[in-house]
Amino acid sequence: MTHAKAAPAPQNSPAGRGDAPAGRGVGDAIRNWWGGLTRPGQWAVGIPIVLVLAVLPLFKVPVLDTPGTSFGGVMAQFAMYALIAIGLNVVVGQAGLLDLGYVGFYAVGAYSVGLLTSPNSPWNQTNGGWLDPKWAWLACVPIAILATAISGLILGTPTLRLRGDYLAIVTLGFGEIVRLLADNLPEITNGSLGLSRIQYPHLGESDTHPGGFFSSGNLGDVHSWNPLDRANSGTWWYWLGIVLVVIVLMFVGNLERSRVGRAWVAIREDEDAAEIMGVPTFKFKLWAFMIGAAIGGLSGALYAGQVQYVNPQGFNVINSMLFLCAVVLGGQGNKLGVIVGAFLIVYLPNRFMGVNVGGQSLGDYKYLFFGLTLVVVMIFRPQGLFPARQKLLAYGRQVYRAVRKPVAAQATGAGQ
Repeated sequence: MTHAKAAPAPQNSPAGRGDAPAGRGVGDAIRNWWGGLTRPGQWAVGIPIVLVLAVLPLFKVPVLDTPGTSFGGVMAQFAMYALIAIGLNVVVGQAGLLDLGYVGFYAVGAYSVGLLTSPNSPWNQTNGGWLDPKWAWLACVPIAILATAISGLILGTPTLRLRGDYLAIVTLGFGEIVRLLADNLPEITNGSLGLSRIQYPHLGESDTHPGGFFSSGNLGDVHSWNPLDRANSGTWWYWLGIVLVVIVLMFVGNLERSRVGRAWVAIREDEDAAEIMGVPTFKFKLWAFMIGAAIGGLSGALYAGQVQYVNPQGFNVINSMLFLCAVVLGGQGNKLGVIVGAFLIVYLPNRFMGVNVGGQSLGDYKYLFFGLTLVVVMIFRPQGLFPARQKLLAYGRQVYRAVRKPVAAQATGAGQ
């Protein structure tokens, strides 16, 4: 009597997610394990990880600490870049629109806060205006998001008929136009001198913290075991950034699993085929542009409050390339992947800033190292460190289980 052999499970099957097949990398095994968890299970694992990441800046971990600069400040910059990477990933990774001028939306968000709260601005509303300095920054955040979303609408309406290199050139021009306007309108933006003393959240003001927790004067008390007193201003901005990242991830994740997300994937893979199948491609591309712009504006508002100073030099095309580098390096279309890419972009230069070779700091060569890294990644892993997996975006788990059960039953019957 011969026994029929059960057909091997396909390599991309979610079955046995905990055990990675031979030849798979560690990253694939972790992703398979994570994908096999239920939604409550992912939350049960994700929340402790976020809490561990939140307390990292409170203690000097020898391997992770950044010599010569505040680790809390570095992590605050990372949270800001993570927001930018998530927003740019919506445009580039999800909808497949090459945007080289994303720094323009970042600048619009920062200047929206600066123009309304800086004493150097003729539009300042904190000196006898309708904004109270204690909550001015918080009130300006939705204004910055709305202003950048409108900017995305204004830019996208006439230009999203273009594709590929043509769209990239137009968006690159937009980023440069925003920077040049900020530099050449001194009566409004104070020109190259910039806007200083921008408002920030005045939370926790007391005798020990005259400016509050978010003030740049809050250096933290390393001898205190109270995390609220131990945290410096950079750590507080990092905590606020992490909260915003989680909120934006939930929002973008729900969009990906909706009709909007499926339309973005269809447009990214083949816009002509999507349009033939009835997808209103222009509308959904405009949605991606506006949502990505709004997230970039949120990050710009975070930057303006944290630094309390903005000037045109901080929004050049090099920064736009760094944002795109984070998305490409982490993996286009993968939300967690682009966050890892943002961390590498921010952390590595600061980590090696204190390492001198031949009298020169290695952190000064960051553009050289990032360029070489991109070349290597494009050769050996063109989809990034954590490439996005194609999968069913709606009812995927239910469909898989419905298909898997008959196959498993046949294999069991054949084995008997």
